[in-house]
Amino acid sequence: MDMLMFQLQRNSTIPLYQQLYKEIKEAIISGTISVETKLPSKRKLADYLALSQTTVELAYSQLLAEGFIESRPRKGFYAQPIEELAYLEVLQDEPVIAEQVDYAFDFNPGKIDTPSFPFSTWRKIAKEVIDETNHEMLLSGHPQGDETLRQEIAHYLFQSRGVVCSAEQIVIGSGTEQLVPLLIRLLPKTLVFGFENPGYPLTHNIFSHYDRKAVPIAVDQEGINLKDLEASQVDVAYVTPSHQFPTGSVLSATRRSQLLNWAGAGERYIIEDDYDSEFRYTSRPIPALQSMDMGGRVIYISTFSKSLMPSLRIAYMVLPKRLLPAYQQTFLHYSSSVPRLDQQMVARFMKDGHFARHLNRMRKLYQKKLEKLTSSLLLFAPVVKISGEQAGMHIVLTIDTTRTEKELIELAQQAGIRVFGLQSYNVQEQAVFPPQIILGFGGLSEGEIQQGVDHLMACWNIPIKKSSSSIKR
Repeated sequence: MDMLMFQLQRNSTIPLYQQLYKEIKEAIISGTISVETKLPSKRKLADYLALSQTTVELAYSQLLAEGFIESRPRKGFYAQPIEELAYLEVLQDEPVIAEQVDYAFDFNPGKIDTPSFPFSTWRKIAKEVIDETNHEMLLSGHPQGDETLRQEIAHYLFQSRGVVCSAEQIVIGSGTEQLVPLLIRLLPKTLVFGFENPGYPLTHNIFSHYDRKAVPIAVDQEGINLKDLEASQVDVAYVTPSHQFPTGSVLSATRRSQLLNWAGAGERYIIEDDYDSEFRYTSRPIPALQSMDMGGRVIYISTFSKSLMPSLRIAYMVLPKRLLPAYQQTFLHYSSSVPRLDQQMVARFMKDGHFARHLNRMRKLYQKKLEKLTSSLLLFAPVVKISGEQAGMHIVLTIDTTRTEKELIELAQQAGIRVFGLQSYNVQEQAVFPPQIILGFGGLSEGEIQQGVDHLMACWNIPIKKSSSSIKR
C-alpha cells in the first residue's frame, strides 16, 4: 500500500505509539485501509513518519493483539475484515466522580483522631509479624479468620461487652458491608428484614441489592419503636441498640427485653450492630443485647473502624450456635476476605495489651472533644439543643429556626463547613421542623471544634445568648 500521512501530535501527552495505533485502527474501521491490504513494514513506516521502529512496533503489536491486523510469516502485516472482528465502537460515559470539597471544618461523624494513632507500636508489631519464620502468614488460613484473632476478639467481647461466645462462632470479614450479605444469603429468602429509620444507609441499600424485602421501622428517643416492629411482618430486625445511628438514642432496658421477647416468639433474629460501643462517657458501657440473649436469636456485629482505623477494613460477627452449622456448610469453600497480615497484627496488638491502652487513651481524648463541643454549643441555647451526647463520636443538634435542614447545610457549606442533616438518613426524606443536624467531632482538634462552632453559628445567624456573652471559653 502507499504510505498514509497520519496526523501525529508530537507535543501531545498521548504517546506517539498510541496515536499511531488509533490512526491505523480508525483507517481500517472506516475502510480507508481496505481488507487484506498489506501494511508498510515497521522500518519503512518508521522512516516515512520519522519515528523510531520501537514506536511503530508497539502500535502494530496493539493492533495485532486486538485483531485489526494479521501477521503472516515472511510476508508482513495485513488488515483484517471488520465483520469478523465483531468490533463495536462504544461511546464511553464520563465517569461519575464525586466533587472534592476542601472544608475548613469537617464535622464528619465517620472521622477519627488520626494523629493519636500509635504508629510506632503498629510499626513494631508489623516487623514482628513479617518474619521469615512466619510461613503460615503466606497461606490462606481459616475461612472464618485466623483463630488467634478470633480468640482475642472473643476474650475482648466478654470483658467489655458481656458477650459470651467461642472463637468458633466468630467470622472475620472486610467490613459490615461484606458480612451482612453473608447473613442475607444464610437466612431463608422468605424472611422480611426491618431496619431503623432513620438509620445507617448502607443497610438499606444492601437489602435491596440482594433482592430482600425490607421495611423501615421508626426510631424515637428510646430506640426502635417496638409497637411498629410488632405490627410489621418483619422476621429479622437490624438495630444499633447501644448508640442508635444517627439519632444517638439508647435502647431502653424495657425495650431490650421486649425486643428479645419479640425474637423469641417465632423464628426471628436480631442483627445487633455495635459499631461504636467502646466510647461511652456518662456511665459504664451498656452490655450488648447479645449478652441478654438466652435463645440464640442475636447476631452480633462490630468493627475496628472507630476503635482503630476505618482503612483497616476488619469487622466481625458472632453467630448464634444454631446458625453455625448452616454457615459452615453454605460457605465451606470461601476464604477469609481479610489479609492474614492484618489479622495477625491486630491479634498481636490485642494480646499484648496495646488495644486496651489505646481505647483508654482515645476514650479520654474523645470525651475532652465532646466536652469542648457541648460547652461551645451551650452558649447558643435555647436556640440550639443537644442530644445523643452519652456515647459515640457525634451529637445531634435541634435548631429552633424557620430554615429547613437543607438550607442550614447549604449555608454551612458556603462557609466551608461540612455538616450532615438527620433527615438525609431517613428513607422517607422530607422537611421536618425543627431541623436536626449531626456533628461528628472525632476528626477535629479542640481548637478546630471551638472555631468550627463559632463559624457555624455565625453563618446561621444564631447569636450567643446574652447571659453567656461575658463567659470566658
